[in-house]
Amino acid sequence: MKRIDDHLHIAYDGLDGRAPNGMKFADGAEMKAWMDQNNVIHGIILSGGEYSPSMGIPGSCNMDVCALADKYPETFSWMCMVDADRPEKLDERLAEYKAMGAVGVGEFGANYWIQDERIQNVFAACERQGMPILFHMSPKQGYNYGIADEPGLPQLEAALKKFPDLKIIAHSQPFWYEIGGEMPSDFESRNNYPTGPVKPGGRVPELLRNYPNLYGDLSANSAGNAIIRDPEFGVKFLTEFQDKLMFGTDMCNDSMYFPLADFIETAVTDGRLAQEAAEKIFCRNAIRVLGLKNVPV
Repeated sequence: MKRIDDHLHIAYDGLDGRAPNGMKFADGAEMKAWMDQNNVIHGIILSGGEYSPSMGIPGSCNMDVCALADKYPETFSWMCMVDADRPEKLDERLAEYKAMGAVGVGEFGANYWIQDERIQNVFAACERQGMPILFHMSPKQGYNYGIADEPGLPQLEAALKKFPDLKIIAHSQPFWYEIGGEMPSDFESRNNYPTGPVKPGGRVPELLRNYPNLYGDLSANSAGNAIIRDPEFGVKFLTEFQDKLMFGTDMCNDSMYFPLADFIETAVTDGRLAQEAAEKIFCRNAIRVLGLKNVPV
């Protein structure tokens, strides 16, 4: 089935896409070649920084990812980053990136509690500018990167209430950890991949049911593990929230493998998941939520 990948990290063409930790990042030409061979018809490149690649990916700040999307308009769209520590002219900056073609803000990863004024300012500006925001979540402020929330995601729920017109696209382990109920609330557990059947009462299903402005980014093995570890639950989850989920990988290079795409396709082939639901998750939701206009479907 044709797919749109809502979560890619790519270096600008021709650069040595080697991060400080040694991880290799494909450039646009390399990623396009992989996509052409794997039925991925379009990809969203996420920015690594507003002015410089703060996430360590060479050639991945706003101007670089914008230039890549302009170079391959049928293959890529892009999201911009904004620096939460620079609140001045935030609306003007977002409006400029939107005019340049940015379809949203992401991967937003400022490491403050969601209730922090700096995060609230970004959310408010995104809502005013009509720009969806895709975030990485951390289990606490001061750890790694990503907006931070407590067990049970109370600060995210408060933001969903406060910014009802902001499309919030959730990603990363501390978010998808909450797909099941009766989850341990300690830091180590929230930062790891759960195993075994998913218990009822999870906060993620509850929030997706109650807040029309929340969407799930299925990228990385954080989402993959949440869906695949309990196949019966996973298919029911995909079916119930088929209008709220967007397929992605979090791919950086063509040697990475994320099994969720195969899981979804097998579920369709076996008759456990409707093809219409898979088509929404693979393509149509991203087109609708992000307002994509240059996708060759």
